Amino acid sequence: MDPQIRNLVDISQTPVALRAHADIVLERAKWAAQVFSRFDRGQTQDIADAVARAAFDKARDYAEWAVRETGFGVVEHKVIKNESTSVPLVEHYRDWNFVDPRLDERTGLVEIPRPAGVVFALIPSTNPVATVYFKVLSCLLTRNAIVVSPHPAAKECCIDAVKMMAQAAVEAGAPDGIIQVVEEISLPLVDEFMKSDKTAVILATGGTAMVRAAYSSANPAIGVGPGNAPVFVDETADIRQAAGHIVDSKSFDNSILCTNESVLVAMSGIASRLESELKRHGAHVCNEEQTNAVRKYLFHERGFNVEAIGRDAVWIAAQAGFKVPAKTRILVTPISQIGIGERLSREKLCPVLAMYTARSLEQAIAQSRAMLRLSGAGHSAAIHSDDTQTITDFAAAVECYRVVVNGPCSQGAAGMGTGLAPTFTIGTGFFGRSSIGENIGPQHLVNWTRIAWNQSDGKPDLERLGNLHHRGPLPAAPSDGVPGKSRAMAGNNVRAARNDDTGSPDAMRNEIRRIIAEELRDLLKG
Repeated sequence: MDPQIRNLVDISQTPVALRAHADIVLERAKWAAQVFSRFDRGQTQDIADAVARAAFDKARDYAEWAVRETGFGVVEHKVIKNESTSVPLVEHYRDWNFVDPRLDERTGLVEIPRPAGVVFALIPSTNPVATVYFKVLSCLLTRNAIVVSPHPAAKECCIDAVKMMAQAAVEAGAPDGIIQVVEEISLPLVDEFMKSDKTAVILATGGTAMVRAAYSSANPAIGVGPGNAPVFVDETADIRQAAGHIVDSKSFDNSILCTNESVLVAMSGIASRLESELKRHGAHVCNEEQTNAVRKYLFHERGFNVEAIGRDAVWIAAQAGFKVPAKTRILVTPISQIGIGERLSREKLCPVLAMYTARSLEQAIAQSRAMLRLSGAGHSAAIHSDDTQTITDFAAAVECYRVVVNGPCSQGAAGMGTGLAPTFTIGTGFFGRSSIGENIGPQHLVNWTRIAWNQSDGKPDLERLGNLHHRGPLPAAPSDGVPGKSRAMAGNNVRAARNDDTGSPDAMRNEIRRIIAEELRDLLKG
């Protein structure tokens, strides 16, 4: 590049450079998605299986890495999350067919699956690798390409995990470029990816600001809202079991899942006994002074103290100015009200559980509703009860789309140990100002073209319709940022032949510099 031009700009951060960077990555992903859309169900399943096995085998390594890099959570619990979003996730969807056309016998409609294309995936720092696993495998099951954008606080473990999965996918026959990761992360660059017309859909898991940015990008987006789950325990519940589930859930990965219980609402007749059982399972029930200290530490003028995210109960107590036994799993803070005036009734991504005592069933349900209206609308709730009518009344009253019964909410609402679909992206639906209210899964990354015959002609015979998979000339492979080069195709598995410099960071930077130089020369001539 001309020295005059080089001195005019910081090449890596100019709008032109950022746009070029995003365009190169997305063009490669778009090509890979077009090739992948031609694969049959067997090939697609083989690729997903291979990547899931590779991910499962690395679950512990990445759990340790994530805790080491972010300082959040518990290694053993992250192992469980990583494993659950690998082989078990693929097994859950094994009988779902996202690839072949289908005939609706009732209507006579023939439906052809249409993958989204290129999915841009935002990854949070709280559940980094599990979310990477979940989103990558969801895309592979539906023949989509994915570009992963990690949170800067979990950048290194996510980049390595994405590259591991990409390698496993290509070795299993996937087109090169089907899984990519943004390595040089910045908000302007992420914005370029989100607003590009080559991005088909944004799968956003993260903070409220980032999710709102995804919805404002002008591209389709599937986002999540904050949690703030109430857990109600009535007189008919198995108190010992309920206490065990609540402590297990609230301490799981140091309560970093957004599905964790935020406030325990207990009936007055069993509150004292429930407190005793909570203590027996490792909870420390705070006195008034300790509750005030925890409140003051966790919340300040700007909101929740992010230093407490994913920290253990003993550490939080020490920061608040008091000591608890070393084996303490959660802190329970009794409160007398729920609402704007009580900050402890808000979402807390740490093992601190507020506890409210209700005098009647009506009050308990009303306070649970109030919690979700304050924060967490559309998300999750839990109830411990042996009364089917109470369970039904509670579920019908609270404004959320998943209610876990007699189980741990952190795990259960995310699909672990319940009939809910396994997920690390929780849809909050209309209550939460979102479009999808169920647990997000691969089914949300494919649409269906419906062929509708005149009903007077009778129902079509699917076997006589021929091959409904897309045919036509294979799209030309992108150059991956190296002028004049394209990837050579090899064999029926459509793997791209490798070139040592093709797609390397240096090659991409050189191409970006070339684009900038051309645009700047035009400006200087003017």
